[in-house]
Amino acid sequence: MEFLAALCLVLVVEGLMPFLAPKAWRETMNRVSQFSDGQLRMVGLLSIVIGLISYWITVAVAG
Repeated sequence: MEFLAALCLVLVVEGLMPFLAPKAWRETMNRVSQFSDGQLRMVGLLSIVIGLISYWITVAVAG
């Protein structure tokens, strides 16, 4: 159940930028589409690491 809630929150967060700033979101997506595979992998890895560290800190603080 918690995993499903987390996935729902991902959808909410993913939808914020296109809803609030569609022009900026489109421009960003156009730039990102020009990244090489290596650059995209690095962005993905960085997102994973930041997400895991943030989760670990949140769990540690919340007890």
